[in-house]
Amino acid sequence: MTEKTQPGNYFEDFTVGQQIAHATPRTITEGDLALYTALYGSRFALTSATTFAESMGMDSMPVDPLLVFHLVFGKTVPDISLNAVANLGYAGGKFGVPAYPGDTVTATSKIIGLKENSNGKTGVVYVNTIGVNQRDEMVVDYVRWVMVNKKNPSAAAPETVLPDLPGAVAVADLNVPFTLSGQSYDTALAGSPYLWDDYEVGEKIDHIDGMTIEEAEHMIATRLYQNTAKVHFNQHTQSQSRNGRRLIYGGNIISLARALSFNGLANAQYVAAINGGSHTNPTFAGDTVYAWSEILERTELPGRTDVGALRVRTVATKDQDCSSYPYKGADGKYDAAVVLDFDYTVLIPRR
Repeated sequence: MTEKTQPGNYFEDFTVGQQIAHATPRTITEGDLALYTALYGSRFALTSATTFAESMGMDSMPVDPLLVFHLVFGKTVPDISLNAVANLGYAGGKFGVPAYPGDTVTATSKIIGLKENSNGKTGVVYVNTIGVNQRDEMVVDYVRWVMVNKKNPSAAAPETVLPDLPGAVAVADLNVPFTLSGQSYDTALAGSPYLWDDYEVGEKIDHIDGMTIEEAEHMIATRLYQNTAKVHFNQHTQSQSRNGRRLIYGGNIISLARALSFNGLANAQYVAAINGGSHTNPTFAGDTVYAWSEILERTELPGRTDVGALRVRTVATKDQDCSSYPYKGADGKYDAAVVLDFDYTVLIPRR
């Protein structure tokens, strides 16, 4: 049999400084937006209604930034994480120009760090990925790190290079794609009377609702992003390591938590940055996801009085509601019910 297939890169195939141009370009359609809503039930008005987006000074309804993130992420999987054990975390994620139906996204990545694990069987790959539209305008730029299997456990370990991970995205680097100057903002249509001025640093919000993940839903979602990681689809790959249970793509949990956060943060219309995040425990079909959020910062935007920024930490749990806000134990380790610790910045109208 001729070997024209691509088995994906293993840990020993990566080198620091390596540049990768990813296949395949992806044109975003109205159907993608409808399916994304069907999968997660997000209700934020800006990304749900063209009329509402126009009332906020935009030409039309933008694509949810997290959908853009997932589509770009999916481009990277065949080259970066096809042979991954798990995606571990994110840092320094910036959203650039908004995407609209009809835009085409492509992605490139640079390997910025490597560290073999002590077991000699896996290693952590640090990668900076940039997604652009058809005009070569940046739509998302982020760092992630992922644990990848070695093909040959006896292969020599590379020199350890740990990158300086970016911290929270600076307010000056946030892109604000809408304006409310001279516009009337309808809080009734948005679903909440609470605006930027009504939140306090340190405030915790229980989003109350839960959502159970079905097997078909998480697989459809991951296919939507053309994410081909074996751990999400291949029952045979998972038969020994996880008792035949397919691991759910962590991005699904991010989108579920964001959708759940509508109850308490309905006016947080637009995700402007991903400051950091960790997938702390795995999730599987049948798990029920809950979420709570903490306001970390409330920041004015330079030259803007119509909109402000909230830096938010959203914690998602599985099969345990958030009435007691489970987070970390006395030993500093995450509670077993915590599946996501996500630090991001949202844009929200001011009074």
